[in-house]
This record gives sequence, structure tokens and C-alpha cells, in this order.
Amino acid sequence: MKPNSLSLRVLLAYVVGVILSVLLMVLATFVLTTYRSDLWLKADMAEYTRDLVGAVRFDARGVPNGLAASEDDDRWIYESLKEETAYRVLDDSGRPVLVSAAGEGFWSPAESRGLVPGGFNFERGGIRMHSVIEPFEHGGRTWYLQFAVSTRMLGFIYQEFTLPFMGAGVVIFSVLLLIVFGICAYVTLEYTLRPLRKLSEAATSISPRALHARLRTEAVPSEIAPLVHSFNRALDRLEHGYRVQQEFLATAAHELKTPLALIRAQVESRGEGEDRDSLLGDVEHMTRQVQQLLLLAEASEVQNYRFAIIDVQEVAQDVVAYLQRMAEAAHVHVRFSGSASVARWQADRGALFTLLKNLLENAIQHAPRGTEVRVEVGAATVTVRDSGPGVDPQQLSQMFSRFWRGAHRRDQGAGLGLTICREIALAHGWVLSAHKADPGLLLRLSVEMGSSGLAK
Repeated sequence: MKPNSLSLRVLLAYVVGVILSVLLMVLATFVLTTYRSDLWLKADMAEYTRDLVGAVRFDARGVPNGLAASEDDDRWIYESLKEETAYRVLDDSGRPVLVSAAGEGFWSPAESRGLVPGGFNFERGGIRMHSVIEPFEHGGRTWYLQFAVSTRMLGFIYQEFTLPFMGAGVVIFSVLLLIVFGICAYVTLEYTLRPLRKLSEAATSISPRALHARLRTEAVPSEIAPLVHSFNRALDRLEHGYRVQQEFLATAAHELKTPLALIRAQVESRGEGEDRDSLLGDVEHMTRQVQQLLLLAEASEVQNYRFAIIDVQEVAQDVVAYLQRMAEAAHVHVRFSGSASVARWQADRGALFTLLKNLLENAIQHAPRGTEVRVEVGAATVTVRDSGPGVDPQQLSQMFSRFWRGAHRRDQGAGLGLTICREIALAHGWVLSAHKADPGLLLRLSVEMGSSGLAK
């Protein structure tokens, strides 16, 4: 992911949130175990005392006579540590009926505190003891289980076992939380941002030749949907403006053809003279520009094309034959060569003819007298090369711009021929490029192997 990636920022926010949560948990645990350890002590002793109550067993008379087998297995604790911990069961009068290995001497009458449930502390041999009394019912009588443990034993257990295991548990839990949460966050972001990536790909495919396309909002998150709707509305406005511009261009070209034809007729009806020839030249130039503008407007609209499987060599030969007289008038020889394999492309025949005609005508106009122009047709390429002065490398990228004219062109062209070629190539998905040759200029039209433009 990139440094300014939204996914990375959100993922980092998640990671920081997890780290802060873990730190707060560690801090809370430290405070409770260090400064409020009495809360843990009371809770642990109360829970352990209730477990002992559940383990008490009774004889046939309903009097407690021992603990369950699972607790008896732990009686070594009370035997080995009888100076540190003990338990006993008392009846409702405070008389002990069941005592651990520490014996009744571990206790004193005052330590029952009138059999008041809860926890309290007392001293025994200079050692502070924590004690809990838990009442319970059995056989219609109330019994009391009293459990006690020394503070030094509790401190040893907390320092040597509870805190290390708690710390290890917090570390393991934190690492697992960070890993699991990070993976889940990453997967979630990938799934959440997938519609945005698809939107980006769809937006990339939108061009002046595909302004009718719109971004879909079905799988888009609700937070992004307003942005997509705004983008689609902007496309609506752009499409409308583009259509108006294209319609104006085509309409203007059509409207200018008739006045130019009338002007030409009036000029031709005049007598011979220098003004007549000059005016006819100007009218011819304007007529050519209008015709090129009309072709440019038509070439920019994909719906004007009728695609079919076309033999490119056949079309190229027709173009060479069509411009043969022009080449002879310019004293330029056109040499055609085709490949052994058949070049068949998916194309509009008229558009392909116009494209190749403009390329060859441009080469003839720039070729010196007595030189040749070579047209070569391959399976996936068509190249047109002249032997003229060529174009400066800095100007190669400008050749397909509107109204660009070469410095060594013989006639006063409209500067739209190569622009029309580019529009036709883009509409077909072809690549039209210009390269400096030695001598001259090479124009290459190519279609990618395996693409939809190359017939199988």
C-alpha cells in the first residue's frame, strides 16, 4: 500500500486503537493489582469459599463430614500449609462440626464474629490473616463455612504465580489481538475498498468516445454514493457539451459547403485572369478545410462506424491506386509491399481507407521530387515512410494535433489530416505513432496481437 493510501491510514488507526486499548488494559490491571489488590483478594477468597461450600458432603444425619473427592485430593495443601490456611464448618450456634488439618486451635471464638457473612481480618501469631464466612442451607438448617489464609501466603502466590501468569497472559492476548485484529481490518478494508477500485477502473475507461458510460452505484458504500452521483451528473453535462460541439462542427461544415460551391461557380464564370486563379485556389483551400472538418466530426463518433473483417492489403492497394496520379504529379514513386500472411483486421472499411489515404497523401506531399514512398503491410502493422527532410524529434508529439502543418509540405493543407487519422485509430483501438527515419519520417499503424481489432 502507498504511504498516502486510505487503506493504510485506516489500518494504522485500527492498530493504534488496539495498542491504546492494550495499554489501558495493562494500566488498569497494574492499578488494581498494586493499589487496589484488596478488591482482587476479596473477590478471589469469596469465590474460593463458595467453591468449598459446593464441595461439602454430609452424612446420613445431615451433618457435614468432609469435602468432595476433588477437594480431598487437595487436602495436602491444608496439611502441609496448616499454619497458613485452614477452613471449618460451623452450625447455626457457632459450634464447629468440620475442621481442616490446622485444627480448632487455628481459630478462636471471636474469629467467627457472630457468624456474620462476609470477609474480615484477624491476627494469629503475629501474622495477619484474611477470613471469609459463607452461609449455606442444607436439610432445613443453616451452616457456615469459614475459610482463612495468611497475607504472606497470598503475597507469595500473587508475586510468584498470579502476576507473572497475568503478565504473560496480557502479552499473549495483546499480540494475538494485534495480529487477528490487523488481519481482520486488512481483509475488511480490501473488501470494503474493492468497489472503489472497480469505480476507478470504470472511470479510466471513460473518454470522449465513451461519454455515454456511467459509474454504477449498486455495490458502492452509502458514504461514497453521493460522490458517484455527482460524478455521473458531471459526465451528463460533459456529454451534452461535447455533443453540442460535435453537432455544431458538423452543421457548420455542411452549411459552408453550399456557399463555397456557389462562390466557386461564380468565380469560374468570370473571365481568365490572375484574380480568377487566386480566388479558385482560395475556394479550393476553404473547401478542403470544410471537408476535413466534416470528416473529423464524423471520425470522432464511434456510432458512425460499421465494423467488419477487412483485408488490409486490399484496402492499402486501393489507396495506392487512388493516389497514383497525385504521386506522379509530384514526381514521387510509391512502392507497395505486403507480407506473406494475410492481414485481416476488424475495422470500418471506409474509415481505414481514409486513414491510409491521409497517411500516404501526407508522405507524398513531404517527399522530394524523384524519391519514393514505401507502404508496407504486415499482419499487425501498416507503415508509410517517405524520404523527405523529416520532423524534429521535439515536434513528433505535435504531429497529430489539430491544424499542425509540416514546414516542407508542398500544398496549403488544412492541418487536419493526421488528426483525423488519430481519431480513426483511437475509435478502432489501434496505435498510430510517428518515428524519425534516416532519411525521412515513418508513420506506423499497429494493432495489438490477440486484441479484438485483429481477426483470428
